[in-house]
Amino acid sequence: MKCNKVHNKLIFFVEGELPGEEMQAVQEHLHHCPECALFAEELKLSLSILETEKEPEINPFFYTRVKAKLEKQDEQLLQRRPVFVRVLQPFAFSLILLLAIYGGIKFGASSAETGKKLTAQQEMIPYLNEMDVEPLENFLMQ
Repeated sequence: MKCNKVHNKLIFFVEGELPGEEMQAVQEHLHHCPECALFAEELKLSLSILETEKEPEINPFFYTRVKAKLEKQDEQLLQRRPVFVRVLQPFAFSLILLLAIYGGIKFGASSAETGKKLTAQQEMIPYLNEMDVEPLENFLMQ
């Protein structure tokens, strides 16, 4: 067997996926050819490194470290802001919210009061005024 053919089949040989006759032929070639045997050993080493690196070790303390760093950053942010901003900002937002609610209630109450004052006669006045301007026949036809 020639070295080129062995090199093409070497990965399958290392993984044990070659049929029996080809496996024996490659093995015999490796016994007689030191260059191919060295290449096969390097290939086995490379594949074993890839297999070990494929599954990284999981650090059991990763979550606690990340959580501690986030808490530390939160504390640093709180310490950087002045005290009056930390207290005044929520107070201002609450005051604006209360003013908006109060304005909504007043606006709703004022529109309800104006709606109650109109009577049926007051609602008909614009129509009655129009009847004086145009003849009754035109009004009825519309």
